Amino acid sequence: MKTIEDLEVSGKRVFVRADLNVPLSGDTITDDGRIRAVAPTIAKLVERGARVVVASHLGRPKGEPDPKFSLAPVAVRLGEILGRPVAFATDTVGDSAKATVAALGDGEVTLLENLRFNAGETSKDDAERGAFADALAALADVYVGDGFGAVHRKHASVYDLPARLPHAVGDLIATEVGVLKRLTEDVARPYVVVLGGSKVSDKVGVIENLLGKADRILIGGGMMYTFIAAQGHGVGASLLQEDQIPVVQDYLKRGAEQGVEFVVPLDTAVSGSFPDVKTGAPVADYAVVDVDAIPDGALGLDIGPKTAQLFAEKIADAKTVFWNGPMGVFEHPAFADGTRAVAQALLDSDAFTVVGGGDSAAAVRTLGFDETKFGHISTGGGASLEYLEGKTLPGLAALED
Repeated sequence: MKTIEDLEVSGKRVFVRADLNVPLSGDTITDDGRIRAVAPTIAKLVERGARVVVASHLGRPKGEPDPKFSLAPVAVRLGEILGRPVAFATDTVGDSAKATVAALGDGEVTLLENLRFNAGETSKDDAERGAFADALAALADVYVGDGFGAVHRKHASVYDLPARLPHAVGDLIATEVGVLKRLTEDVARPYVVVLGGSKVSDKVGVIENLLGKADRILIGGGMMYTFIAAQGHGVGASLLQEDQIPVVQDYLKRGAEQGVEFVVPLDTAVSGSFPDVKTGAPVADYAVVDVDAIPDGALGLDIGPKTAQLFAEKIADAKTVFWNGPMGVFEHPAFADGTRAVAQALLDSDAFTVVGGGDSAAAVRTLGFDETKFGHISTGGGASLEYLEGKTLPGLAALED
């Protein structure tokens, strides 16, 4: 893959496909991590005199404008981070986009409105997607792919557009791919993988691919209750994918045969109902129980303290750790301890630590950890997982020379 150093960009319109899919509360950005992650690439292009056209999706609008998914607040925050104005086009390929891009001078930046406001961005029809890519290509001379969180999508701006312009990878994608190679090629051992999140079915591919590669796989989050059920225990009202129990039992059997240690929780924090994460109101019926004693009607919402200690011990001697998915409902103080314990265990180890994007990255920031102390915090949870599954990612394939 070519990098931006391989491109002549001075005076040229450089289309940067970023991933600025940040969480919003109204017009307020609650986590600007993805904006900060791509800012160095944009700044480098600005310094070299490029006319930078930034584009991204945000949320899942239905192929037409939707004010609640506007990137307007992102343009403001990007300008603050870059320390320079960022013009904002109120459409993707219409009159505003054309005029805003035409007005750019060397070293100036504009952000287009949400790409998914155009149905061609996500269309499964090659012709419709290609037509949108043609319209985007008319706005630029060069393409830089730096939206790692979207490279697993076969979308117009990710997959089709690079074929229409000279292209290269941005610094963020180059870093992400380098990190993922460290997790898949000549890995420093012991190699510990910590998986959380809600559903086993979301992690089937990555678990399958990690069998025989990881030394230990630690299971938390909502998916742990399917593992607990697979061991023959009741899980009360906790999240359970009954159809995945045979799959999990097969994993446990194959892990034992292949020398991969599955570490399943010993205890769990429970409540009779889902907590109010917006207000953080106290939970009156909070309790910690062993996994073989979850009461009927109880809802498991975090790993317990014995499990947190066990996980810390299993991480302590690791040389490589990949973590994807929180251990519980970390957004509420009563159920954040498990996720906090895992994050701290990563920091306390001497391992190369990778936080696999998505909710895990959000948890690290929400819980007040210093991001710079981790080996790498990914900007793409889904993309990272698919890479670890061994899948070909369309957005990366499109950037090959």
